[in-house]
Amino acid sequence: MSQWHDTDGRRARGERKRAEIIAAALRVVERDGVAGVTHRTVAREAAVSPSATNYHFATLDDLLVAALTEAVRDYADQLEALVDSGCDAIDGLAALTADAGGSGRGRALAERELTLLAARRPALRPVARHWRETVAGVARRHTHDQVRIQAMVAAADGVCARVLLDDEKVTAAEVRAVLRSALGLD
Repeated sequence: MSQWHDTDGRRARGERKRAEIIAAALRVVERDGVAGVTHRTVAREAAVSPSATNYHFATLDDLLVAALTEAVRDYADQLEALVDSGCDAIDGLAALTADAGGSGRGRALAERELTLLAARRPALRPVARHWRETVAGVARRHTHDQVRIQAMVAAADGVCARVLLDDEKVTAAEVRAVLRSALGLD
């Protein structure tokens, strides 16, 4: 019995360490951009040895995929929690997008940079597409018109870029208006 318990304990510690490394990778991307991510910089940020990052993530792409997966999962979980609490999905997406210009800016920059990196690093593409599919799912709650769904996904991408690039704040109401307009709801 104790052998199984020890194995389960080692597995749990390994999963915690892996999660800490992923969180550290996201902090490095938030602070230094993707160019700052190496096994060594992430290890330093996570307070682990470089061999630990190499053990859990054989390649830098593996680490970046895990970081983007965590960021996308976090956004999807936040959106789901908002919807579960009674918030309209478009309103929830608008709130998350507007927050990218405020307290959520660092994480949004990291997610955006990792998503754009997917254009050059195919390993990131499935995860980047997953977030776009999440946004499309929000649109499908209001229409089955594929053109309008694509328009809303593009509008959400564009508004997020605007929020991150412009110095002026964008409110959730402004984002909501753009998303609803893309769907032909207003």
